Amino acid sequence: MAENGQIHAIGRRKEAVCRIYLRPGSGKWDINGRTLGDYFPRPALVSAIQQPFTATDMLGRWDVKAWLEGGGQAGQAGALRLAAARAILKVDETHRRKLRDLGFLRAMHARLSARSPVVRVHGSGSSSRSGNCVTRDS
Repeated sequence: MAENGQIHAIGRRKEAVCRIYLRPGSGKWDINGRTLGDYFPRPALVSAIQQPFTATDMLGRWDVKAWLEGGGQAGQAGALRLAAARAILKVDETHRRKLRDLGFLRAMHARLSARSPVVRVHGSGSSSRSGNCVTRDS
């Protein structure tokens, strides 16, 4: 733990980046200057963000301050969940197995890939009308 009693961790998901700071407290959430419910109006996202805390029985024991940038709401929620799980590990390393088994420590980098070229396979000397032509777009 840092000399000022706060724990810092970073999480990334898609294009979103989250810097989180945990401090012992009463469970107050401050995300970019707003509360958790104000920043993420969808209850499913709020629930997903709080999963690392509920899985380790730490919900309500820490004040959370987070800075999010980039990406959309779902990407930012995933980045915040990953950052929270990493911060919890800095508090208590014994939660590693539980957080890993539940998938909270997995950084899922889902991004658009470059479009691959079209591959055409033709039969031996046949025309494309004979059904021997295979086209694959990926």
